Amino acid sequence: MTSKRKFRFDDYILELVLLVIIVVIALLTPNFMSPQNLLNVLRNVSLQGVIALGLTMTIIGGEIDLSIGSSVALYGVIVAKVTGWLAESNIMPMEYGVLVGILVAFIFSIIIGSIIAWLHIKFKMPTFIITLAALSILYGLAALLSNGFPITTFPMWYNNIGAGRFLGIPIPAIVLIVVFFIVFFIMKYTRVGREIYAVGGNAEAARLCGINIKKIKTIYMIAPQILACVSAILLSSQVMSASSQFGKGYEMTAIPSVIIGGAALSGGIGTVWGTFLGIIFLGVISNGMTILNINEFTQYIVKGSLIIIAVTVNTTLLNRKQGA
Repeated sequence: MTSKRKFRFDDYILELVLLVIIVVIALLTPNFMSPQNLLNVLRNVSLQGVIALGLTMTIIGGEIDLSIGSSVALYGVIVAKVTGWLAESNIMPMEYGVLVGILVAFIFSIIIGSIIAWLHIKFKMPTFIITLAALSILYGLAALLSNGFPITTFPMWYNNIGAGRFLGIPIPAIVLIVVFFIVFFIMKYTRVGREIYAVGGNAEAARLCGINIKKIKTIYMIAPQILACVSAILLSSQVMSASSQFGKGYEMTAIPSVIIGGAALSGGIGTVWGTFLGIIFLGVISNGMTILNINEFTQYIVKGSLIIIAVTVNTTLLNRKQGA
């Protein structure tokens, strides 16, 4: 006979804080709670949000990927370059060539994620260093491919991916929700998800239990790269161009979302639901400050301060639970 899990206030602290923030902003500006604005919040966080969900797997596995911003830039440029080349060479019209460009970008995302994992596994290099170097390398590649200028070789229908709506809901918001459920299912109900937690918690113990460490590390290093490609497609289709400047700073939103959600950088701890709350937390704060006409520079200070507070609270609660 199993006993019921006792309710712990600490387990729902982020939900309660988010609720308080929403209530305060709603009282200050009634427009905040309008369906249109709430959908805007989801749409605005979707580009970094899908990457954060992939990074959840990486961070739970005990590693990090700092290159995701430059990955967004590179994959967007790859889609545009392939599309333009196929059209200019009369191989395929732009309307269909963009599909090939998307496929090529996804292939590159898998290759780059695999290279990062290989360098980490083969040479025991910290992923922090590998991906920090990749951050610069991938931006350089994006700039070389685009000659430093935006590329606009996209068909008109492509704009529907990033700027279109389905049943009144922005497609990027739908993509974010779909990705959330996919990653949630993987991490909670599949063997791969359980093995990621095991590797992040204690890699040596996981190896002794028969877990293929190399395979699991490769999977969770590829995941954020694939989702960075999704983000690149959403972004480039929104503005109908690709640039080496796109994606800069995305890691500064995606990684804090995961940590705010309760994940530990040491690995083995975290939830996809927590990351989703972290994404919404940052999105609500940014949207609320914009609606309240708070100075842009002040927004940086407030956002950074709230991130520190949220991470401090989560770290304190995590240490308390581990010490209990």
